[in-house]
Amino acid sequence: MLGYVKYDLPNLCVKDFLLYKAMYCGLCKGISKSCGQRARMGLTYDVTFLSVLLHNILGVDIKIEKQGCVGHVKKRSIALTDELTEELGALNTILVYYKLTDDIADGGKGRGKRILFKKGFKRAKRKYPALVKLVGDYMTEQEKIEKSGATSPEMAADPSACMMQALSEYFLKEKSSTATKSLFYEFGKWVYLIDALDDYDKDKKKKEYNPFVLTYGCDSRKELMEQHGEEISFLFDTSFYAMRESLEQIPFSFNRDLSDNVILRGLPLETARVMRGEPPRIENVKL
Repeated sequence: MLGYVKYDLPNLCVKDFLLYKAMYCGLCKGISKSCGQRARMGLTYDVTFLSVLLHNILGVDIKIEKQGCVGHVKKRSIALTDELTEELGALNTILVYYKLTDDIADGGKGRGKRILFKKGFKRAKRKYPALVKLVGDYMTEQEKIEKSGATSPEMAADPSACMMQALSEYFLKEKSSTATKSLFYEFGKWVYLIDALDDYDKDKKKKEYNPFVLTYGCDSRKELMEQHGEEISFLFDTSFYAMRESLEQIPFSFNRDLSDNVILRGLPLETARVMRGEPPRIENVKL
């Protein structure tokens, strides 16, 4: 799920941008505490957003202080780590480790990089065995459905979507609801599908599994969008609609502007970028 979850900066309030920066740095500290220093190299925006979302739904207060960091000369505002942040730090490491393992299985690079996360993954497995098992079981299901040659994009995305739904239940516990499960399911489905669409040309060339390639068989993503753009847009729009409906039913403990910005604006923008075949958005603001 790594790399696609982004905010819409022009429509993000300064207070929410500063909060996101603090949460990003806080997750980095959380990774260090749960999985060690090397694992911090896998820090992602994606799990940072999960941290924002889960803290808000659970009502876990976020305390921010000026702290030093090995990666920066000056002290910066950092969200203090709590039990939730440390466990999400472990989740970040687990997801990175499995992603690299999947890349290696597909014949790609990643063996050298995965070594950097091996110790952190083992630490996560010792401290959070249930979390590692949850992710590992769904990764196995994802592998099975891909090996079966499933051609339906929605069918192919189901294991990843179910994993995200299961993670929401794992972290939210008694605060889990039909609305939160729906939100996380659709969010997980979106992450899988946007990654598959973005990798269309690469997977087509390398003859690797991709549900869009198997379903439509176009020679390129450009051709795919020219011939089936409306159908693919509808596929993503149904997820956006479901996420929007779920968001309205979830009682947030704090200000929800940041969560709404990412889900209602950031994800559609990222989808439009991938459908146009443009390179990743790079915000001219450093975290």
